[in-house]
Amino acid sequence: MASLLSWVDYADADRRRMLNVVQLFREKGTVDELGIGSIRDALSNHLFPGTSTIQTRARYMLLVPWVYQRLEEQRIPSSKIAGRSRELEIQLIKSLLVGDDQQPGLIGSEAGQDLHRLPSSVYWNGLKVWGIRAFEGSQSEYHRWLDRYYRRRTRQPTDDDNEPIGTALSSNWHPGLPRAPEGLWESATLSLTEEEAEYLQSQVQYEHPHSLLCELIAPGFKDYEAEFPWHHPGVAGVPAALKQDLVHARNLSETINGVSLLYNLMLAQAQPNDERVAEYQRRFDEWIASIETRRSELTGWFNRLHEFWHLEPIAEHGVARSTRSFVDRWFELMFHASSLGDLMTNPDVAQLIEFRERQLKGNRARLQNRRALELWQGASGDRQLDFRWSVVKQIIADIVTGLPETDA
Repeated sequence: MASLLSWVDYADADRRRMLNVVQLFREKGTVDELGIGSIRDALSNHLFPGTSTIQTRARYMLLVPWVYQRLEEQRIPSSKIAGRSRELEIQLIKSLLVGDDQQPGLIGSEAGQDLHRLPSSVYWNGLKVWGIRAFEGSQSEYHRWLDRYYRRRTRQPTDDDNEPIGTALSSNWHPGLPRAPEGLWESATLSLTEEEAEYLQSQVQYEHPHSLLCELIAPGFKDYEAEFPWHHPGVAGVPAALKQDLVHARNLSETINGVSLLYNLMLAQAQPNDERVAEYQRRFDEWIASIETRRSELTGWFNRLHEFWHLEPIAEHGVARSTRSFVDRWFELMFHASSLGDLMTNPDVAQLIEFRERQLKGNRARLQNRRALELWQGASGDRQLDFRWSVVKQIIADIVTGLPETDA
């Protein structure tokens, strides 16, 4: 079979390949090295339900159902559905390349036939959370269910207009899902039509009316360049309870980043690598300066930390006692320090970080394992938490751009 890259100019392929490498190195800094992922994910799911860090564009929330609706219409059996759906998703990649090969966020533009993780697996959970997927189970369970679904649908009696008589068999997909456009499998785009954008907006509004995602999917909110969600101008008008949740998220993000930077500084010192040591010392100094600008506000937050731990999303998600102990201890050391600069040389801080890494990684802990340390590439969980904002803002932008303009 011809390579997928035959559809594009080799210069463009090289450009994409380089962008992917840059993205790979950027993402290394977001790995959960100190084990606070349960807290991060709880807040991310609360603020931006149905999203994940590996999603790219909003229209996949429609493209994936369209793939399966097409295969259901063809009554592809359970034994063949996995292979046929993969073929159709690969065809969709080709169609998107034909439609607009410059669009960012196109899954599989490089891997083509060798793509390991297909859009359907990336978006499967989000489709359920947004109420687009009616089927309750996993993707593999859905595949196994189809044979039974076809049999039940065949036995469903219909009237002269081919309408079901009696209780209709539920569809696997939301009944209001827009129809796939003509020519989708020959040429497609990741841009949403007005109808599609309004549908996705309505699904989020109905399923998650109290989320920040719902609040920001509104005409006029087109500031997509904000680095963090709390910098988006739209948050000024959100309900007070949601605004408070966002304050908690921001405070955690800014304060916990200090211990992440110190962990990387310790790794750089242990290698040793003078250039990296200087880089993390500089970044820690910048962190200190940013904390000092909000020191009074953050101290007040620390003094009421029980409010943070009792937030509904965190309480429901379940945070391990060891994780809470680590975070609490870091805050004690941070907020009780006479000078934030002293944290770089405080033996209690070093002990906390070493213990936490050993607790999470055992004999693979870099600060204890020389071989693991030698393999360190210079960035491990050093980026400030943004609760998926770097991904979510593109999804929001897709929907908002597709919505009809409102009168000023």
